[in-house]
Amino acid sequence: MDVAAQQSESGAEASDSAPDFWGVIPAGGAGTRLWPLSREAAPKFLLDLTGSGRTLLQQTVDRLAPLCDHRLMVVTGERHVEAVHRQLPDLARASLLAEPARRDSMAAIGLAAAVIEQRDPEAIIGSFAADHVIADTAAFQATVAEAIVVARQGWLATIGIQPTEPATGFGYIHQGGPLGVAEAPNSLQVLEFVEKPDRATAQRYLDTGAYRWNAGMFVVRAAVLLDLLAQYHPDLARGLRAIAADPEAMGPIWQDLTRISIDHALAEPAAARGRVAVVPATFTWDDIGDFASLAELLSGADADGPGLHIVGSPELVLQRESSGLVVPAGGRMVAVLGMDDVVVVDTGDAVLVTRTDRAQDVKSLVDRLIEHGHGELT
Repeated sequence: MDVAAQQSESGAEASDSAPDFWGVIPAGGAGTRLWPLSREAAPKFLLDLTGSGRTLLQQTVDRLAPLCDHRLMVVTGERHVEAVHRQLPDLARASLLAEPARRDSMAAIGLAAAVIEQRDPEAIIGSFAADHVIADTAAFQATVAEAIVVARQGWLATIGIQPTEPATGFGYIHQGGPLGVAEAPNSLQVLEFVEKPDRATAQRYLDTGAYRWNAGMFVVRAAVLLDLLAQYHPDLARGLRAIAADPEAMGPIWQDLTRISIDHALAEPAAARGRVAVVPATFTWDDIGDFASLAELLSGADADGPGLHIVGSPELVLQRESSGLVVPAGGRMVAVLGMDDVVVVDTGDAVLVTRTDRAQDVKSLVDRLIEHGHGELT
């Protein structure tokens, strides 16, 4: 029996709200590899990159809502609070947490966990980034429902993505044997989390069939997360719980919190001690890390396959015998002739022209803009 069928028979209906489950959405980062479309003031999670009519943040909420109902918390930077509120007008202000400064994913997720723990000491949280694309919502919800079952047993559960190539831009999860949880038949123990590998190492991982991509999705009791964190980074756990107990303490405490990712702070040491489980994902996933991945995503969604794909208004693009991606966000006509795998992004105040095979290097242009005194464009 395949994983999807097993999850269907596990007794967890994807459309059922889990009364102890809270959705947590860390909404941060500038998406610098998508410059000039994504910027500090308008990061990619606030954009509609798929042509669905919903931004990536809104799509994330749409996927989680059937599982968590109104139990949702978004953590974002202070400068993005009003934009998030405009996109999610039904989200209670008390469920929109503002970070005074970036302290990486552990502080953001841990803050949400600490606030939720104050409201419900038995609550389970599921953390899912605001800027990922997942096509099969029902499969996503079924996978998360199984992870919730695992989390109720005291595990730190993660969701592992089936690798489709020896990617070097993701960390990997080394999975072990079955967890043995009856209502979560697909769950496996995690042996270790490994850093982003070189291509040869990534290929070896794929050849074994025992590794999955780490997409940074975690499901765990809020109290378990914080208790584990207290073992590895006691000052960080103590500070987050202090803020949750007294929000007025945010200012003086936040600036001194350790800046560290949840992978390094929690997942890696907890896996080494046998505290982490993985539920294999049955859905496709994309983090739209650059314009090449966006072009590939749009190609997969387009019945015509490879060609020139447009994010925005098609009437503003004139093209012949070309392939790649065009974003006419500046409102001007963009003409492309005889160009393969091209990327053209016009935002009015900046124009990017590159190839899809150089998409990962766009971040270096942002660094140079800052170096040359054009930080206002980033």
